[in-house]
Amino acid sequence: MSRLADYFVVVGYNHEKDKQGVSCGKILQRFPVTDWDDTAFIDGIELFCQPQGWALSTERLEPRFFVSVLTDVDAERHYCACLTFNETVTIQPSKPVDEEEETFSGERNGLQRLPTITHHSVMYAPKALVLVSRLDYFVTFRNCLGILYAVYMDSLGPELEALVGNILGCVQVPPPGGPQVRFSIGAGDRQALQPPLSPSIPTTGVAVAQLFGQLGIKNVMTLFCAAMTEHKILVHSTAYSRLTEACHALTSLMYPFKYSYVYIPVLPSSLLEVVTTPTPFIMGAHSSVLHGMPDLMDVIVADLDGGCVSVPESCMIPQLPEPVRSLALHSLSQVLHPELHRSDFAFPTPVRPSAPMILDKEIRAVFLRMFGQLLQGYRNCLTLIRIHPTPVITFHKASFLGQRGMVDCSFTARLLDCMFFTSFIAERGPPWRPCDIFDEVYCGVNEMVRQETADRSLTVTHVQELAQNLYNNEIPSQQPYVEKIPRPTEGSFRRIHQPVFPTLNVHAVQQVIEEGRSKTNLKQRLAAIKPQPNRIVPMGPHISTLQQDGRQIVNNSARRLEVLRNCVSCIFESKISDARKSFPAVLRALKNKSARLALCHELSQHVIGNKAILDNEQFELVVRLMNCALQDDSTMDEHGVAAAILPLATAFCRRLCTGVIQFAYTCIQEHTVWGNLQFWEAAYYQDVQRDVQRLYAPRHEGRYGVIDATGSQFGSLEGDRDPGAPGWRPDRKTAEPAVLELAADQLRMRSQLEEAKLQELSSTEESTVYSQAIHYANRIVYLRVPLDVVSHRQRMNNYNERGESNSNSVTNSVADAETDSLTAESGFEDQEVTSAGVEVTRFVSRFVDKVCTEGHVTQEHIRQLHQMVPGVVAMHIETLEAVSKESKRLPSTKKPKILMPSLLPGEELLLEAVRSYLLPDGREEMTGALGGPAFLPAEGAFFITNYRLIFKGAPCDAFASELAIVRSLPISSLTKEKRISVQYLPHLDQWLQEGLQLRSNTFQLIKLAFDEEVTAESIERLKKLIQRLRAPPSIAELFAFRGQHFVAASAGSKDKQKNATLRGFAKKTLLRTARKAGLKTKASKRQKYVLSVDGRAMTSPGRMSLPPADSLEYLPGHEDELSVVDESEVSSQAGSSSSHLQTTPVESVSMERLTERSYYRDWQRLGLGQLTSSTLKRMEPFRVTAANSSYTICRSYPALLPLPCHISDISAAKVARCHRHGRLPVATWKHPRTRALLLRGSTFYGKGVRGIIMAHQATSSSSDTSVALEQEKYMSAVVAATPLSVPRPGSSWAGLSDSSLSIDSLVLQAASAQPDAAAAAGYPTLTPEMGRKVNPFSKAMNTLRFSPRSPDSEQGHHHHHHPVGGSDGAHTFQKASLYVFGDRAHIKTDSFPKTDFIPVEYSEVKQVKVAFKKLMRACVPSTAAAERDQTFLRAVEASEWLPQIQRIMQVAGAAVDLIDVQGSSVMLCLEDGWDLTAQISSVAQLCLDPYYRTLEGFRVLVEKEWLAFGHRFSHRSNLTQASMASGFAPIFLQFLDVVHQIQHQFPLSFEFNSYYLRLVAYHTVSSRFRTFLLDSELERVETGLMAAEDRCGSLSRHLRRFDPSQLDEDAFPGVPSGRPAGGSSSHGAGGAQQTQSVFDYIDRHAARSPLFHNFYYVPDTENPVLRPYCALSSLLLWDYYCGETLARGPSYDLEVVALDGQRQEETEAADGSASASGRRTLTAGYDPPHQLSDVFSYYLEEIHRLETELGHLPQQWKNVWDKMEVPNTDSLTRQASFNTQMIRHHGRYFHKRSTIDLILRGKMAGGSAAGAGAAAGVDSAQVYSAPHRFEKCNYTTPTYCDYCNHVLWGLVKTGMRCVDCGYNSHEKCVDHVAKNCTKYKAVPEPGGTPGGKDGNYERTSIGSAVASHHHQTPSQQFYDQFSSNVAENRTHEGYLYKRGVLLKSWKQRWFVLDSIKHELRYYDAMEDSHCKGTVNLAEVESVSLVPPAPGAPKKVDDKAFFELRTTKRFYSFCANDGPSAQEWIEKIQACLQ
Repeated sequence: MSRLADYFVVVGYNHEKDKQGVSCGKILQRFPVTDWDDTAFIDGIELFCQPQGWALSTERLEPRFFVSVLTDVDAERHYCACLTFNETVTIQPSKPVDEEEETFSGERNGLQRLPTITHHSVMYAPKALVLVSRLDYFVTFRNCLGILYAVYMDSLGPELEALVGNILGCVQVPPPGGPQVRFSIGAGDRQALQPPLSPSIPTTGVAVAQLFGQLGIKNVMTLFCAAMTEHKILVHSTAYSRLTEACHALTSLMYPFKYSYVYIPVLPSSLLEVVTTPTPFIMGAHSSVLHGMPDLMDVIVADLDGGCVSVPESCMIPQLPEPVRSLALHSLSQVLHPELHRSDFAFPTPVRPSAPMILDKEIRAVFLRMFGQLLQGYRNCLTLIRIHPTPVITFHKASFLGQRGMVDCSFTARLLDCMFFTSFIAERGPPWRPCDIFDEVYCGVNEMVRQETADRSLTVTHVQELAQNLYNNEIPSQQPYVEKIPRPTEGSFRRIHQPVFPTLNVHAVQQVIEEGRSKTNLKQRLAAIKPQPNRIVPMGPHISTLQQDGRQIVNNSARRLEVLRNCVSCIFESKISDARKSFPAVLRALKNKSARLALCHELSQHVIGNKAILDNEQFELVVRLMNCALQDDSTMDEHGVAAAILPLATAFCRRLCTGVIQFAYTCIQEHTVWGNLQFWEAAYYQDVQRDVQRLYAPRHEGRYGVIDATGSQFGSLEGDRDPGAPGWRPDRKTAEPAVLELAADQLRMRSQLEEAKLQELSSTEESTVYSQAIHYANRIVYLRVPLDVVSHRQRMNNYNERGESNSNSVTNSVADAETDSLTAESGFEDQEVTSAGVEVTRFVSRFVDKVCTEGHVTQEHIRQLHQMVPGVVAMHIETLEAVSKESKRLPSTKKPKILMPSLLPGEELLLEAVRSYLLPDGREEMTGALGGPAFLPAEGAFFITNYRLIFKGAPCDAFASELAIVRSLPISSLTKEKRISVQYLPHLDQWLQEGLQLRSNTFQLIKLAFDEEVTAESIERLKKLIQRLRAPPSIAELFAFRGQHFVAASAGSKDKQKNATLRGFAKKTLLRTARKAGLKTKASKRQKYVLSVDGRAMTSPGRMSLPPADSLEYLPGHEDELSVVDESEVSSQAGSSSSHLQTTPVESVSMERLTERSYYRDWQRLGLGQLTSSTLKRMEPFRVTAANSSYTICRSYPALLPLPCHISDISAAKVARCHRHGRLPVATWKHPRTRALLLRGSTFYGKGVRGIIMAHQATSSSSDTSVALEQEKYMSAVVAATPLSVPRPGSSWAGLSDSSLSIDSLVLQAASAQPDAAAAAGYPTLTPEMGRKVNPFSKAMNTLRFSPRSPDSEQGHHHHHHPVGGSDGAHTFQKASLYVFGDRAHIKTDSFPKTDFIPVEYSEVKQVKVAFKKLMRACVPSTAAAERDQTFLRAVEASEWLPQIQRIMQVAGAAVDLIDVQGSSVMLCLEDGWDLTAQISSVAQLCLDPYYRTLEGFRVLVEKEWLAFGHRFSHRSNLTQASMASGFAPIFLQFLDVVHQIQHQFPLSFEFNSYYLRLVAYHTVSSRFRTFLLDSELERVETGLMAAEDRCGSLSRHLRRFDPSQLDEDAFPGVPSGRPAGGSSSHGAGGAQQTQSVFDYIDRHAARSPLFHNFYYVPDTENPVLRPYCALSSLLLWDYYCGETLARGPSYDLEVVALDGQRQEETEAADGSASASGRRTLTAGYDPPHQLSDVFSYYLEEIHRLETELGHLPQQWKNVWDKMEVPNTDSLTRQASFNTQMIRHHGRYFHKRSTIDLILRGKMAGGSAAGAGAAAGVDSAQVYSAPHRFEKCNYTTPTYCDYCNHVLWGLVKTGMRCVDCGYNSHEKCVDHVAKNCTKYKAVPEPGGTPGGKDGNYERTSIGSAVASHHHQTPSQQFYDQFSSNVAENRTHEGYLYKRGVLLKSWKQRWFVLDSIKHELRYYDAMEDSHCKGTVNLAEVESVSLVPPAPGAPKKVDDKAFFELRTTKRFYSFCANDGPSAQEWIEKIQACLQ
């Protein structure tokens, strides 16, 4: 028994330290005066009596009671029950201000300083009566202190000394399980005290129920999880009792755990800095002191009064694992809210709420069940170390997490690491102890949950039963007892005259205490109380029988285990070949944990004695199996694989030589599990437990003991293995229950044993623990000391240094982290680890200290162990030196033969073969995951040539496939080089420390891991070589220029230096000044490259050489970005140089060379003029000029340019100045029927600073006018060259409606003739008037076909136009002859006759780059997708590649329709004119002209549009070092993709096939050919390539007339020659070379075989124009992106393919494996898809073979194919069916619809930007051509200007308002308003803003009106197209007064209730057509009558007011009278129904 209270303390106010009413507490008296022997007095108790501080009060406070908790040095809690009250004190006046001392510390703690006292005052000082006890009987403490206060206050009879003495000495409390105690302290009171039944179960009363009532389920669960995972928790409230009860309830919920961290329920304000402690805590504080606390960055704060919990962002609170969490939440919901689950019942039964006491226990029962589920199986993971003298038990954390499947559960992992979990194991681990309710729940909760799964109603029943047990534990005695507690008189504390609490007589109190102690016979009372008996703790269900996460455990296949057993048997029976056959299957089976444990069991069966000596092959296979079993094991070793391998690692060995034996542990040291100290401790404890079991119960064990060790740790394998699995024994029992049962027996019989016997048993156990410590110290040394200590240390250092440098990509640090983990456990970070031996010694010493201290090993033995460890390490290192030396002498593993790759002629190996492994990437096709052979990983070698990066080898799994594996990519296509981390190859059992990942823009990925024999220096040399080859300083070092040299005296003209732009700017300024002064500038010679071929210098033709450098600086289009030239200088120069440009004849040789170029011949074919030096014929519309032969007009344009005949060369030079880079628009194609032109150029210069500098910074107005006139003249000439663009007489809408080939007819059909199609397109059918007013389609078409009738237009154009039906004659019909596609930001705003500018949206180059990178990652991923939803299609969609392709096709399709259907010319003025312009121009010509869909025509198209017009191939492809930083931009690849899309939709219209496109795409970036290496024709002239191409082109055309098959390189003089395909490769510098053009290469091979021919090609002369579908659903991902060919690598180098095929035929012929039938098996992903022979190729080959056999001269396949004719019989004649015509018409319709959408989108976007563009200086293009009719208007309410968005209402209440559309504007803004009146407000597109700078569409006095326009629904956008004057849409209308939202004033408005649009509109007046605002009826919640509002109109009925409530605001309305208001309410309600 123990005392009820240990101390009674009286604490009062310390008047001696008073400073203006603030002081500190002082212990006035304490009883007993001396400390008890068993309990010392705690200092500092006065701080907790007044937590907010000691201060005087001006008013009397009611007595208060609360309990504080103090913790002593022994971590025992002392409960301080405090009753505080006030006493009257008299104070003196305060000191003057100047005499005051420094501020009292209490003021800093939040105490308020009292006001200065100037006279004698009566104040109230606090005083506290405190009971200090170790027991938590809070109610009894309250009663005792209340009795003392009542006796003192009411002056009752009993003496206070007697009462205090009785409390301290007479009241004795029995321990838990004792009887009820009834006592009295001598004041006439009767009290009862009931101890609980169990000491371990906390008592809570109703505290837990109150906590849930204050915070709720979710918040309490958050606090609970935070407390269980060692977080800091702070609760605050304004009541101290709430703080204590809440903290006590929270810790009680943790039962069976005991909170062992800082616990302060009531924290004094003077100790607030305690919250900054780094340790976890649970504290409570008064809410008033929160502002004085420091920043709570990692503290979880709970507000008990507000019911909220705030969790900082830095705190991550783990949640309970599932399904434990969901079951607990469901049970809590049923307990706290029982009516919730019955609320939906049709006939709910009343639910009787539980009493607060019972509810408290039910909540605790839920948490107790939760812990029972969470800790299921924990007793099976207890490890017994010692039994005598005291039990020592540890917990195997890894085993518990692994077998429960909670390895990834952060909550469980942190719980097991907590300090109170260690205490839990120490208290509840012993098998012989008293059991409580948790042990019963632990055993039965699994069965209860199973029953509840079948019947959910049992959950509440089980919870109530458990709650009743908890209630009985807290209140075991149900006998009623009426207590009598005296209370003070009500209101006694308010008495004026109160007595001061007297000073108690110390001797009297002490005497009463002594008398009470003498009368109490503690021994008899303690003897009568029987303690709870000890018993064997039940084990509960075994952990191996539990289901993980509610799922059935998937048993391992018995067949796989049988294969594993047979493989192991074959190894030890020396059947190595048989073992290797099944080895891959065994390695795959070892992914399962059961298979790994079964492997350990099988290996242990072959150990006889202490070791098993194997031969080399057996040893290598066994070690490989061990490594494979350990590779998937974590550092925790959850499944016990590493522990099972430990004895095997010291058993298997091989003999290297006499006296030298190598054990298996030297080959498995790389795994990180050996560096985990916790693993060694757990394994050690398992072996100690096994020895203890042997000590007390010897029994039969396994042959080697591995099974017992594994079984003792994890139980048997019955739960994880099938009955048919090898090694399965049903009679084997688990070891844990036996060990704990033995320990229970020993503990039970301990009292019967003699002391000598106990000493003997204790000594034996200590010896066992000591011997195992020695054994494990040796094991750690074996596994931790590397085989080669010195070289290992050097290798690790070098490896860490290499990890910091390397590639041009992000460095992967995984390998470094894994390497550092080997030394991270040393624990001596402050000291330098000098060697591996010292590191291992320290590691072993830490292990010894830990396990020996826990195992109670004597200090002498621990000292001996520490002395022994260094010697063991040294001896082992000495032994390993001999082992390492002899192991290096073993014959190395036979490496596969290096397979040499086939090389191209001229291709050379630059580095020796590097042995490596080709690793699998994210594509699963080659790994066998999707079926088929597993080609990867492959073992071979990596080669670097001057052209490619090649890997060639064979699959590592030789039994899966024996085919050769080849992956290669051109060096110039390499986009990223990345170092990869450590790779483990299970096939070879190797850890490869270095890897490399190479990715190319040809969609190739090579992922390498270098062999272990490759040194770090070799890898570094290889990487540097790759980087040097990838980024050469110039194109001269590319493969296409091999064997040739560029001879240049100085640097090239295009090499820019630093500050070149500013230097050039300054130079031009000086030269200009010198020229004006009359000085002559000296011309400098311009150096150019000279191409040396065969000893001859090939230069460009005479007039094709560049002019002097100084003259170039003043020519337009110079590449310098700051080219400032005065217009006067240009005019003077133009005048002086005009004779030079026009009269200087081009040499005849140069003229002949120029006319041989393909683009000139194509212009001749199209009729775009002739090149002649004579006077041009004026009747020809175009001429070809050689003015740019010196590339002075534009450096990136070809030498010849087609110009209108009326445009001189000087005019062209001026026009070029208006465009970026001088790329003026020139005609590139002409329609043969409509004569419409397709022109291409760059965008116009904008109005920015750069545009002003680069364009024309005029010094006089005349020069500026000259350039403008020249530009207008040029545009007029282009328009005049479009003869069919002039409208035919008599044409009108009605006349055009029958034509199906006109865009005008399509417009008419969309607007009226085809209502269904128009409605489907978003343009509803309307009346002509309404369509003209409202339809956005008609609005935009106003710019296409209508223009306002103004004097300027009538004077400028005298064309007769018929009026359009239904119009008022304000508009006339006009069709644009020229459409200019331009950038929205740089669109030309000058008005040219019959010209329309269309803004075009397109993707910028940076967007194309990003999309391409994403596409590459999607098509060729480096790793498998981490998430299942990251599929291939989703990745392709996320790349946005196909939408960019779609956008190109849309713009090109619009150009096709405008040219072909409407007959208008199209001018492309987009970006710089060399990216998107080339794409659109090429695609449009491809669709328009069938000639470009042939092999010859496609070459001409590419040479004209991409090569001649200067696409920057070198820059976009990053071919040189200068362009590497810009990134690869696949502009040309996008064009080829578009061609592929069109070819897929029209397979009969192309002469070439898809392989042709793929080959061109591949060699665009391969740098094998010179076709795509330079940026312009000028650069080709400088390098001499143009001369070679001219010579080659003329000769090839000459030879093609005779025999196309003879187009070899030998036929071209001056061009490097090459050998035919299949020839032998040469490795010398002067070896055979390839042709320089990829198209010559294709032509040569196309003449030999139909490799590129499309046999289904049929020219269609009737429908030559192609109109492809461009919807995303019609687009197909190009197979070029996803194709994989491992047989020979990319199949686009035909020589390599032919050479490989020849070698394969020779090999098959030598082996005799060639198939007689000629059949071959093709594997997807391995064999090239284009090698699938079709029937046409087969018959052509057969004809060739038969002709050869007959002795005839074989004909070329093309000749044979051309001779084949389709039989011209009537039976085969087929007319186009109606369906075919309808489909063709449907395709045209949708293609033209896309064109119209594009134009309208551009026009409407241009109109949207018009309003905002005025501020930027851009004169907006008039989208709507009707001007506004403004009149002055007085605004009485705040209205905003629709142009500038500023308010109109102010001091001057006038503004301008359009009478047609209601447009509001300031007078100053009228001149800037766009002329776009349509008698209705423009409808903004989604995301568009028709007017205003801030994007607001309309601003009125109603705030919701603005929001409604920003968040329009689709139906609202549809209805907005209708006019507001439609009568049939007006359900109800009339005048209403509306209260404003801004000034609350009433304004009369005209309201219209529209039931069709479902809205309420209002206008200023009835005749207005422009509404001021709308109320969406979908947002209306209610409408009702309301009382009159202040400020309402006078003489209005009180019932005329009603209110409309929406989700956003309230609308107040006032009608004329009550009936009108009621009518409005009824109408609105009718619309709402």
